[in-house]
Amino acid sequence: MKASDRWTAWIKENSESFFLYARQQCRSESDAKDVLQEALTETWERSGRTLPDRALVFATIRRRAIDLARSMDRRVIRELDFGSAGPGLFCPDFSARDLCHHLSSAVEALPDLLQEVLILRIWGGLTFPDIAKLMKIPVATATSRYRYALERLRESAALTELKP
Repeated sequence: MKASDRWTAWIKENSESFFLYARQQCRSESDAKDVLQEALTETWERSGRTLPDRALVFATIRRRAIDLARSMDRRVIRELDFGSAGPGLFCPDFSARDLCHHLSSAVEALPDLLQEVLILRIWGGLTFPDIAKLMKIPVATATSRYRYALERLRESAALTELKP
């Protein structure tokens, strides 16, 4: 039996238990898939491209999941710290900073579904079909949520006060 056939058979035999363990260790299914793939690749290489010991795979899954969680936690902290820096970071003059603050507050006041579409469209640069696919909604719903979000921003008391 070729090495690749042994590897394929071994993966087939063990993948379900490895994935269940990875899913238990991770915050989402997609993270579990990533962690499992990295762990299998790492253990394959560390074992000299022979079938790795199952315990080594489980230990590597656990270690990779911990690393991922720590990385995500650090990212959240960085983003929170960045947000506390305020909108002035990108707005050089006072009036622009004031407008950024009001706009940021108005966007945060939008309902979550409207806010998500607005952010995906403007800052994410996604098309309405992409947004619809991502959010699992019809394209017409994505476009109407975007339109409603813009209307609410236009009507926002914070923004109408700033109009010349």
